[in-house]
Amino acid sequence: MVNIQNAADSLAVAQEAMLDEQSTEKTLSIIELLTSGGIGGQIIMIVLVVLLFVAIYLYIERLLTLKAASKVDKGFMNQIRDHIMNGRLDSAKLLCQHTNTPVSRLVEKGISRIGKPLEDINTAIESAGKLEIYSLEKNVSILATISGAGPMIGFLGTVVGMVLAFHKIATGGGQIEVGALAGGIYTAMTTTVAGLIVGIVAYIGYNHLVVKTDKIVNQMEANAVEFLDLLNDPV
Repeated sequence: MVNIQNAADSLAVAQEAMLDEQSTEKTLSIIELLTSGGIGGQIIMIVLVVLLFVAIYLYIERLLTLKAASKVDKGFMNQIRDHIMNGRLDSAKLLCQHTNTPVSRLVEKGISRIGKPLEDINTAIESAGKLEIYSLEKNVSILATISGAGPMIGFLGTVVGMVLAFHKIATGGGQIEVGALAGGIYTAMTTTVAGLIVGIVAYIGYNHLVVKTDKIVNQMEANAVEFLDLLNDPV
C-alpha cells in the first residue's frame, strides 16, 4: 500500500514538473526571443525593425501621393477644349493651376507653348512628363532596395549565429550542452524570419506602387495625346 502511494506521489511530481516545463516554454515572449541573440543579433534585429518602419512609412506616403495625383475631373479636358476654342488661354491656364494634378501641369505646359510649332509643344510636354514621372516614383526605389536587403540582412544574422554556435562546439572540448546550443541556433534563425517579413512587406508595397504609378502615367499620356489632337484640329 505504501509502495502504491509512493508511486502515485512520484507520478504526481513528474506531471507537475512536466507542466512547469511546458509553462516555462510558453512564457517565452517575442521580445525575449528577439533580444536573446547576443549583441550581434540584437544589432541586426534593430536594423531590420528600422527597415520595416521605413518601408511602411514610404509605402503610406507614396500611396497618399499617388491617390491625390490620380484624381482628375472627367470634364477637365472638355473645359480646356472650350477655353482654347474660344481663345481664352488665360482661363485655361488658370483652370490648370487650380486643378494641380500631373495631367493639368502637362496641359498647362502645352498651353504656354501655344503659337509655337507643334513639335516644340510636344517636346515641352514630354519634358514636363518626365519630371512628373520622376516625382511620382520618388523614393519608390528605396522600397525595392529594402525588399532585397531585408532577407539578406536576416540571413547574415543567421549565419553569424551559426558561426558562433559552431565556435562553441569547437572550443567546448565536448562539454557543450545540447540545449544551450540548440537555443542559440533557434535564436539565430529568428533573424531570417524577421528579414523575410521585412522583404515581403517591402516587395508587396513596391509592386503595388508600381502598378498605381503606371496607371497614372498612362492617364497622363492619354490626356497629352488628346491635348495635341485638340491643337491639330481645334474645330
